[in-house]
Amino acid sequence: MWFVRRFLSSVVYRGHYAGQSGLLLRPRYGSLPADLELRYLQCTCCWRSRVPVAGFETLNAALTSSSSSSSSLSPESCKEDGRTTLDACYTSEQRDAILQLLNNATSAEMASVKLLRGRKSLNIVEYRTKHGPFKTLESVVNVPLLKHKSAVIVFNSIVNPVKKERKVRIQLAKFIRPEVDRSWLEDATSIVSLVCGTNKIAWAHVDREMTVLEWKQKECPNFLKGTYMASSYLNDVSTVVSVLPSADFYLIEKPAISVQNTALFPIMAHMRTVEALLFALLEPKISPPEPNIPPRVLNMMRTAVGRHFDLIVGESRTSGAQVVRQLMTESVTQKFPRINVPQELLAKYRNYFQMGSRRGGEELCDALLQAVAFYELLTDSSC
Repeated sequence: MWFVRRFLSSVVYRGHYAGQSGLLLRPRYGSLPADLELRYLQCTCCWRSRVPVAGFETLNAALTSSSSSSSSLSPESCKEDGRTTLDACYTSEQRDAILQLLNNATSAEMASVKLLRGRKSLNIVEYRTKHGPFKTLESVVNVPLLKHKSAVIVFNSIVNPVKKERKVRIQLAKFIRPEVDRSWLEDATSIVSLVCGTNKIAWAHVDREMTVLEWKQKECPNFLKGTYMASSYLNDVSTVVSVLPSADFYLIEKPAISVQNTALFPIMAHMRTVEALLFALLEPKISPPEPNIPPRVLNMMRTAVGRHFDLIVGESRTSGAQVVRQLMTESVTQKFPRINVPQELLAKYRNYFQMGSRRGGEELCDALLQAVAFYELLTDSSC
């Protein structure tokens, strides 16, 4: 994930400019068409780059429009506000098709429907066995783990099945350590994704419905400062752990730092120290260990997250700020975004990842992307 210093200020120029496409071109600022984007190559573990502002005009406009729009609701939107039932959002033929599948398909047959792989499909079978067949779409939300938003996604997937060209899947065991039973991960109601930087720790608390519950970072003044002091590291990490929200699992980013570059030994030792302290402080003390209780703290491979969002260039990972800006924009412009970011967090971070910003938002970006990748890779993984 490291590259030669002369490339640190190079720019990935995506798109065609003046009839040509190129990599590591440096066009003059102000001369690019508005629809072209700049991406800066960098090592986000220990080096901060500027990130472009492109895309925030859309987010700002969407936020303004969202706050000033009327509260009227069309039946097609299927919003959960108590005024429009799920049954009113679909035609009679669509309702019949949805109920036919939910009332007759086995859990294995429901695996092809989006969000119905694993525990949710089993819950549907158990619920209809106990209470009888579903008579309305609205009654489906009584099934555990199938809230209103998830039910809409399931119904739409049944009505409009989409055959996707599947990517080469990343096996579960390749991006999560230690290996845990898949059912434990699928039953988790929320996770906290943690990313360590050289002077801060960031985290994103995301629930199973892909809603951001908390998104913060905290400065750690004793990181990489002067003579290494274990007690100082413990104090900084303990302060962070004391304010972390409760969750089923804590995901700690596992950076891919080459041990062949001796100049990076201080950075590697720093990352490993913080990682070890987080594991020690977050894992509950159970004595003697019980085999049926899963570990609460897991590692997630940084390279797997980078590949999932197409952020790998060569052997290095580029900034995820552009992807995060897009996710934030989609949260207020799309009916079913990949992740739902609350209005207050959108307002707080709407201009946080701009070009020239010295706020150091890379850890925040990486924490959110790691959480999104976890849920999406877990859903798509075939293992």
